[in-house]
Amino acid sequence: MAVATPRVFVSHLSGVAVFDPNGDQVGRVRDLVAMLRAGRGEGGARAAGDRPPRLLGLVVEVAGRRRIFLPMTRVTGVESGQVITTGVLNMRRFEQRASETLVFGELLDRRVRLIETGEEVTVLDIGITQLPARRDWEIDKVFVRKGGKGALRERFLRRETPAAQGGGGRRTGEALTVEWSAVTGFSLEEHGQGAESLLATFEQLRPADLAGVLHHLSPKRRAEVAAALADDRLADVLEELPDDDQVEIIGKLQDERAADVLEEMDPDDAADLLAELPEEAKERLLTLMRPAEAADMRRLMSYEERTAGGLMTTEPVVLRPDATVADALARVRDPDLSAALAAQVYVCRPPDQTPTGTFLGLVHFQRLLRDPPFTLVSSLVDADLPALAPDTALTEVASYLATYNMVAAPVVDESGSLLGAVTVDDVLDHLLPEDWRETEMHGAAAAGRTPRFEEG
Repeated sequence: MAVATPRVFVSHLSGVAVFDPNGDQVGRVRDLVAMLRAGRGEGGARAAGDRPPRLLGLVVEVAGRRRIFLPMTRVTGVESGQVITTGVLNMRRFEQRASETLVFGELLDRRVRLIETGEEVTVLDIGITQLPARRDWEIDKVFVRKGGKGALRERFLRRETPAAQGGGGRRTGEALTVEWSAVTGFSLEEHGQGAESLLATFEQLRPADLAGVLHHLSPKRRAEVAAALADDRLADVLEELPDDDQVEIIGKLQDERAADVLEEMDPDDAADLLAELPEEAKERLLTLMRPAEAADMRRLMSYEERTAGGLMTTEPVVLRPDATVADALARVRDPDLSAALAAQVYVCRPPDQTPTGTFLGLVHFQRLLRDPPFTLVSSLVDADLPALAPDTALTEVASYLATYNMVAAPVVDESGSLLGAVTVDDVLDHLLPEDWRETEMHGAAAAGRTPRFEEG
């Protein structure tokens, strides 16, 4: 009796933990690497004896967000939401070769055609299977939706199999699972490729991790994925990308959308990005932004970059003296606030938008938790802590935060008005080397790759 070979649909592997034989986690799956065999995917009839694409290995993200290549010959098990390896890993960073194809990055959402009918379909998932009595894997199934563009986003979010979607049906617009040999067009250049299925596989990623995904895509796919992201999600991701990637992505968006995304970013990050753009593009985008947002951007860009004014955000939590502890706690519960900004509130006389009226002091979050909800914040103000001037140098800002054990600090002008707040994450961004994000995404290993002698 024939032994059934295991089959896995790749959407189930996104972010899956990779363990060594001792049970220690070594990383997480970020993509799969395949080789499309010559003569396949370009259209026309299949040659007799043609085999499906070979799955070469996995792209695994290890400590320090370094991405390495894990050959499938080193994978001993893919089961129960985990990948088991032999424990032998080459820790040099992964660099895609010209003959290789990334399954998540390049195959999902691709529009291909059914050979039998010539009908255009969109790839939603890819099925891989292990060859009998070997550790080699190949692509053997393709889960598609008829009608070209469109994806079963819900399926990925629920992590269901194509079978659970009734994949055997062939009604117009329905999803179905077909053999790899039943479709054509994987190797053809495609413009305007969608990104819904790709994004669905990475739905739960933190912005910093999704930024790593975008950074490693081709410029074409990076632009397509950015176009498919919601404005607020794209804004969060842009804040985690190297400067060059930010400029590239924002430059490929329509001006109106680029302005919307900049408005969703933290003001200091948006101002830094605007400062990297050509003068004409910068003014064009500022003109399209809401007047209040544009005014904040211009104000931030008027300060030297490595000063408190250049580092600060113009949107700290500001309360009037007659606000209560309950009011303050309601404000810091906002899930869109960073942990640093939610750590304390700033009490000022009206107006309560920066630049404010007279800055009276701040109240730490822990103090808010210790007092009754009806207590006025004006009675809890820490007025002894000195504020930073906008021209305070970066090193002095760092010393201030370290001296007073703070995660954020107020920035106040000569008239005593609160201009904004500097957070520790922004200070760290500027204390680290300028290319730290890119270095982190590529890993600390030396450039270049050793030959993949372990591929079998």
